[in-house]
Amino acid sequence: MTVSVTRDGSIAMVTLDRPNVHNAFDAATIEEMRIAFESLSGDPGVRVIVLTGAGESFCAGGDMRWMQSAMELSFEKNMADASALAAMFEAIWMCPKVVLGRINGAAIGGGAGLVACCDLAIAADTARFGFGEVKIGLIPAVIAQYVVPKIGVSQARALFVSGERFSAERAFEIGLIHGVVPPDELDATVREIAQRCLTSAPEAIVASKRVVDVVWESERDAARRFVIEMLARVRTSDEARKGISAFKARRRPPWA
Repeated sequence: MTVSVTRDGSIAMVTLDRPNVHNAFDAATIEEMRIAFESLSGDPGVRVIVLTGAGESFCAGGDMRWMQSAMELSFEKNMADASALAAMFEAIWMCPKVVLGRINGAAIGGGAGLVACCDLAIAADTARFGFGEVKIGLIPAVIAQYVVPKIGVSQARALFVSGERFSAERAFEIGLIHGVVPPDELDATVREIAQRCLTSAPEAIVASKRVVDVVWESERDAARRFVIEMLARVRTSDEARKGISAFKARRRPPWA
């Protein structure tokens, strides 16, 4: 297995476990990651998923041997291979749980794409990032669907064409990550954020993530209709009734 999944109550940790190759992914890893996130997405006992890497790196992107082997494949087989990669990223992006990135080290290429798929991402200040595909004649194609909404067109173009490496501080400035801490504070910070997320209503989290996607992707009038209908539905939900009642009574809601 190249991906490990552990549980601590309502918090699951998904770890890329190929430290000898800086957690670069190949076809097997891609399938295991997709399966892990699809399984956790359907698990009512899981509310937060922490995504991280084993060893000193978060994820170095695609395994060079795997990418070299793709050079020998037909166009049709490359389409299938790229589709499997896209399915992995989509499983993370569409996950109905809070996805919290624990960025313990280098996140390069597809690894930075994984960071972009996280709802929240906290990095050690020693972590380095980059979209270096152009340096070897490739392009950040599949991950663009997730990176561009996260950091914007201007930053994406600049970083995609330059292929430059950049610091955790710059990743924070452009919105790829949401916090930078010393390495010895990373675990405590991630645990604290995970615990805070457990105080949020699970159905409201799902709806909030959906609202962001629809507002980003849709024409303005369609987005307006969607958010009006969504608010009306949520206001009449059992979860909202319990949350408002708990707030008025100054007690914790049942999901906290």
